[in-house]
Amino acid sequence: MSETGCWHCPPELVRDEALEEAVLAAHQAILEELAAEDSYLNLNRGLPVTQRALRRIEDWRVLLLLTPWMLARLYFPDRAPAIPLPAGWTAGERAGASYRVLGPGIRFALLGESRLAHLSYHPALGHYLLQPLCLDLEAYADAEAVFAAWGDVIRRRDEIMDQRRRDCPMQKELSRRELFAWFRN
Repeated sequence: MSETGCWHCPPELVRDEALEEAVLAAHQAILEELAAEDSYLNLNRGLPVTQRALRRIEDWRVLLLLTPWMLARLYFPDRAPAIPLPAGWTAGERAGASYRVLGPGIRFALLGESRLAHLSYHPALGHYLLQPLCLDLEAYADAEAVFAAWGDVIRRRDEIMDQRRRDCPMQKELSRRELFAWFRN
């Protein structure tokens, strides 16, 4: 592992608008490279490069990114996190390297939970984490269909979480018979 201070976080991206513009420009350039190679089979050319839902969570700026090859959640650190970079992933080592959809897996804490994402690097964006949500986008006609499907996933997850809380055996009320059963014995 390398030193934690090697995370590259471009200071010009401190404003949210600058980050959004840079993310779109970088991924549009990646799309043009992939399209020129014509070897990337999973491109849905009907989908744009777009982002949504930028928000701050603890020391990270988080957004959803849609490209013709993935729907992903991107995590940009406000400052270099105390997460060691794997060998080969400093800014200097990645500067001339080709694009990788999924870099090495990185565990990090957010909202008190351990999470897993993939380390990414782009010269214009610096280091960031990428959490793929969908890597097979061929079935979607447009961006609205992708985001609608993702909205359905979130709604279903919320329903399941609500059901589990309601059906939690530890939270069920005891019947009077169960409560006073020890008196009868």
